[in-house]
Amino acid sequence: MKLTIIGSGYVGLTTGACFAEVGHNVLCVDNDPLKVETLLAGQIPIYEPGLEDMVKKNVAARRLRFTTSTEEGVDHGEVLFIAVPTPPQPDGSVDLSFIEKVAREISQFLTSYRVIVDKSTVPVKTGERVTQTIRRYAKPGVEFDVISNPEFLREGCAVADLMKPDRIVIGGNSDRALALMQKVYEPFVAPVLVTDINSAELIKHAANSFLALKISYINALAEICENSGADVLKVAEGIGADKRIGRDFLSAGLGYGGSCFPKDIAAFIAISEQIGIPFDLLKEVERINARQLERFLNSIREALWVLKDKKLAVWGLSFKPNTDDVRSSVAISLVERLVGEGADVTAYDPKAMDKARALPVAGKIKLAESALEAASGAEALIIATEWREFASVDLAELREVMRTPLIFDGRNLIDPVAAADFGFQYRGIGRGVVEARG
Repeated sequence: MKLTIIGSGYVGLTTGACFAEVGHNVLCVDNDPLKVETLLAGQIPIYEPGLEDMVKKNVAARRLRFTTSTEEGVDHGEVLFIAVPTPPQPDGSVDLSFIEKVAREISQFLTSYRVIVDKSTVPVKTGERVTQTIRRYAKPGVEFDVISNPEFLREGCAVADLMKPDRIVIGGNSDRALALMQKVYEPFVAPVLVTDINSAELIKHAANSFLALKISYINALAEICENSGADVLKVAEGIGADKRIGRDFLSAGLGYGGSCFPKDIAAFIAISEQIGIPFDLLKEVERINARQLERFLNSIREALWVLKDKKLAVWGLSFKPNTDDVRSSVAISLVERLVGEGADVTAYDPKAMDKARALPVAGKIKLAESALEAASGAEALIIATEWREFASVDLAELREVMRTPLIFDGRNLIDPVAAADFGFQYRGIGRGVVEARG
């Protein structure tokens, strides 16, 4: 099929590449000429495992193309996917101006039937607004349908999530449009859930909010573990073994961050307020998440007393492993707080160094070329992102390069007993303090 993706950011680019990979003829539209030139050269502006090779392969096969022309995109695709940003506003509600702008642009060039798909994460009833907008500005008599098809991509494994999805949600009430959407996803072997458009839009916010709830739940439980002498990892294993609960998203740490969870939870709270049903449970999820970073900082202050002029190593800057995304990263927030208290911070991340250099805080810290270089001479090591290479660090070598043997493990990556055997004092999340033995 001929498909058009409007918006070549994280969601749009990954979606377009994966659609091309299964044989569709895909045209991605973006209003940034420099980005389009870069993508046409087979280079991508983000780090996502497997994505760059897929883009290069399908650009070479001419199944994947890029343009700045919305008119060309509307003319090309039988199905038009809208995958533009939906950033948060100061009150937590969603800025839908990019969606509205694209809807108006599409309407100008519609000459024959098209299916317009909301792929961006949007509030419930957005599809109705998109329909109204296109109908208002399109030529009289032009036929179209609007569908909701929310994405469930996780940064760091987005290609796998799209190529082998656990479910595909399609919301709409037009048999003609639904038949075309079924054809789009025919190459993907996954259950397809067909709903009304409002239910499909609600599913994405509800799913992310529930996952955030699990994270805040285990982080609240971690505080109880610390004060009772329990180990939150053992507790999480015990409750996660119940198939009704599951182990995923029950990892205590510094809290959730990134471009999705904070925005989507705030948006869902705002949506519920707007329809007159306050979602107080989600407000508590946000509160617990915000408190988690403060609790971790208090643990550092308790051990180091004064942070001013202390030489601290921070491992991890991206909001999660296997991505270079530093948007709303708790690790970045942590570094900003440490710098704000006068600490001398040296940081390292396996993939996010270039993105970090563009942040204001980069001018106030040192950026190392390796994890051990960051830890050299440090009075404490702080682990802020759960990169696999940090978990497999040589503790003997780490102890040799550090000035004082203190580990603050914000992601529970290091074995406390092993750390203690190598002479470290270890503080994790929900695990108490393990004193040095060597």
